[in-house]
Amino acid sequence: MKNLTLLFVLLFSLISIGALAQKKSNNHKIIFQFTNANDTLQQKAFANQLNNLTTHWPNAKYEVVIYNMGLEFLMPTKSKHIAAIKALHAKGVRFVVCENSMKSRKITKDQFIPEAEYVPAGIAEIVEKQEQGWSYIKGGF
Repeated sequence: MKNLTLLFVLLFSLISIGALAQKKSNNHKIIFQFTNANDTLQQKAFANQLNNLTTHWPNAKYEVVIYNMGLEFLMPTKSKHIAAIKALHAKGVRFVVCENSMKSRKITKDQFIPEAEYVPAGIAEIVEKQEQGWSYIKGGF
């Protein structure tokens, strides 16, 4: 019985240590959806949210999927927050633009900041990341 109790205590300790190590390792993977950048206050709030989170979890993986009316967020002629976006990108945040939205809105890659990356379908990108264990956040609100 003592051996069983000792085994239980040891197993519980190992599980607890593993949970603490995982929590401190910042293995977070977070994917954001951003679809409405016409409101500059929303753009600012979203940039602030990302900055706060990257400060809290500097080693986490971040990706922002931008589609629909969110495309302006990464367009230097239409966004007031390009400096903040570039600073976030320097911290490792990926900003990906939906090519389906670009096509339907007749917007070309040369209209975006150089830090922008591209995916064929924004919603599909979000679904695939969730299937890989990424946490989903709707950004900007």
